This record gives sequence, structure tokens and C-alpha cells, in this order.
Amino acid sequence: MQISVFGFLGDGAGRSPVDAYVEELARARDEGFARMWTAQLPYEPDLLLTLAVALREVPDIHVGTGVLPIQVEHPMAMAQRALTVNLISGGRLTLGLGLSHRTVTERVWGIPWDRPIRRMSEYLDGLLPLLDGRKADPAGETVTTRGSLRTAAPRPAVYIAALGPQMLRLAGRRTRGTVTWMTGPRTLAEHVGPTLRDAAEEAGRPREAVRVVASLPVSVTDQVDRARVGLPFGHTPEDHARTAPSCAHTHPTSTADHPEPTSTPAQPIVNRARCSVRDGRWAPQHSTTCRYQELAADPSSSAPK
Repeated sequence: MQISVFGFLGDGAGRSPVDAYVEELARARDEGFARMWTAQLPYEPDLLLTLAVALREVPDIHVGTGVLPIQVEHPMAMAQRALTVNLISGGRLTLGLGLSHRTVTERVWGIPWDRPIRRMSEYLDGLLPLLDGRKADPAGETVTTRGSLRTAAPRPAVYIAALGPQMLRLAGRRTRGTVTWMTGPRTLAEHVGPTLRDAAEEAGRPREAVRVVASLPVSVTDQVDRARVGLPFGHTPEDHARTAPSCAHTHPTSTADHPEPTSTPAQPIVNRARCSVRDGRWAPQHSTTCRYQELAADPSSSAPK
């Protein structure tokens, strides 16, 4: 079980989002977290470039991409950039990959979203050898990768966003595990974890070789009833109807991550999200990076904790 944080780059709210992210990463480290996961949204700055800067500036914390879409970057370019980030950081990058969504892929990028299992499998065919320092030479139907890299850097662990049985089996056979978002504890315990571990075992890997990054919205509050119905703290239902913002409440994220030791803060962390509560009213913050305290679930157990 490990506690991490999860966030977004945002737009910087009038300042450089890169500078804002460096500050957020340093703050997470100072608060005792061992890792910060960050999503790549299609309209935000480039995540790997931002991580390269941040990791150069901020030591003693790991980062993970949750996740990078594969359709817009060739496996060789992805491997080249990921290894460069690990060269800069001394091996502190975890590489989470995914297929994005059909709407973004087809309507924004103009790239087919069909055959997702084949696309991810062929992508890994090209990517994984390059990350290992070996030559890649697979000719696929969706992507072909030929060549090698001369970057002597630590290999990043690779996760893929998987929830369906076929993608989970692919993750279990070939990667470190899966990254999920808003997947319930029953599904994690009865479907995601077992499918992932069974596939690893069938491929001749130890069951404990794979892990589940299970991100779950959790509200840390002493006003349980209000949190359950989504009310801002200090608001009545009538107040909420008049002033409900178009932003998220505080929602810590739960992940099971790598086994590096993690120290947890003694006190709950105030969420520095897009909004916060001031005097019983929601008020926007300058930071556009959402911050979360996380609870972790060990995928080797029978159910998430």
C-alpha cells in the first residue's frame, strides 16, 4: 500500500503552468509524498517536457504519467522522450500509457480508434525493446517500429490504462500493471486485480509482478452527510442550488503504486484544487493543479483497503 498524489497541469492561471507544476511537485515532496501522478489532457502543455523540467528542479520524488495517449506519438519517439526524462531524473519516471477516448481520438486528432487491443499490443512491441536498450523491428498493422536508441538511462516501469478483460490480460502479460480511474472496490477486487494477476501468472511472471493504480475519489471531511450528497462545507441545500460551482470538490485519490517507502502527513492535507471553501462559500484558487491526499490499495490482497 502506498500513498501518492494526482494532479493536472492546468493553464497556470495567468502564470507559467510549468513554474506552477514545479512548485506543486516540490510541495508534494515536502509534505512527505513519494510520487505524484499527472494526467495529460489534450489541451494542456506537454507533460513529459514539463516533467523533465520539474524533475531537474525537484529531487527526491518520483512522478508518473496517468496517462499519455499512444496515438499521437510513435513508439520510438515515446521511448526516446521517456528515457531522456529518466536520464535527467535518475530513473524517477513511471510511464503510464493509454488510448484516450474515441471522441478525442477521432474528432480532434482524426485518428481511428478501432482495434484498441491490437494498437496497444503493437505499440508495446515497438516500445518495450527500445526501453530495454534493444533493437525494435516489429512490422504491425497499426504501427511499425524499426531501429534502436543510444540512450543509457534507467528503464521506466510501464503501466497501461486497462479495465476490459482483454486489455487487462495484455497489461498482465507485458507491463507493470494498470491505471484505473473511478473504478469501484468490487470491480477492483473481483475483476481488475484477479484478471491482471492471472494473466501475469499465465505468462510465467510472478503474480506480485503486477500492480493496480486504483484512483478513487475520496472526500476527507468531518461533515460526512454533506460530503455524501455533494454539498460544499457550510452550505445549505438552498445555498448550493444558488452557488454551486462548475468545479470539483476536494477528492483525494487512491492508488496502489510501486513499493518505495512513503511517509504520510500527520494531518489531513487541504486540497489545493480549482476551488476551495472560504467562510462557507466556494472561492476560486489561483492554482490550477488539483492536489489530492491518497489512500492506497494493495492489489495482492483479496480486496482494496
